Amino acid sequence: MTEPTKEDLGHRIREIWPSVARAPGIASLGKLLNNTIILAPLGWLLMAGVYFGKVLPIIGVRYRLTDKCVAILSGWGVNVSEKVDLKDIDDVVLNKDSIDNFFRSADLEIIQGGKVLMTLTAVPDAEAFRHAILDARNAWAPDKVKTLPFIPASATK
Repeated sequence: MTEPTKEDLGHRIREIWPSVARAPGIASLGKLLNNTIILAPLGWLLMAGVYFGKVLPIIGVRYRLTDKCVAILSGWGVNVSEKVDLKDIDDVVLNKDSIDNFFRSADLEIIQGGKVLMTLTAVPDAEAFRHAILDARNAWAPDKVKTLPFIPASATK
């Protein structure tokens, strides 16, 4: 498989980095330590390693939404770990069990034909990114648009 180029991925619409919740052990310990007055700085220090590690060349991870696909990228370049074309997306589901109010993040599952094609772990402001993916799919893969019934304004109160 050849290294994808920026043109293969398409034009960037949005790019985000996962929250500290992506490392559940460190996130749990950091939250626990943060609830104490004396040990909170130690919790911040532990979580800082994961927080700043997301931009490191080897272990850094980010999620990119383009006009062609949703991709999980690693490192500084365009190293694609996983990719799903917008035309293959039926729905994007927010996993309610993964909601973390402390980090304000949740997991998103990209669905095709009732199966999970890709999971985006610990997405900050997950509901907004979910809508961005669905809006991009509706705009760039119009055959996937689900038509909703028309509800006149007079029918709502």
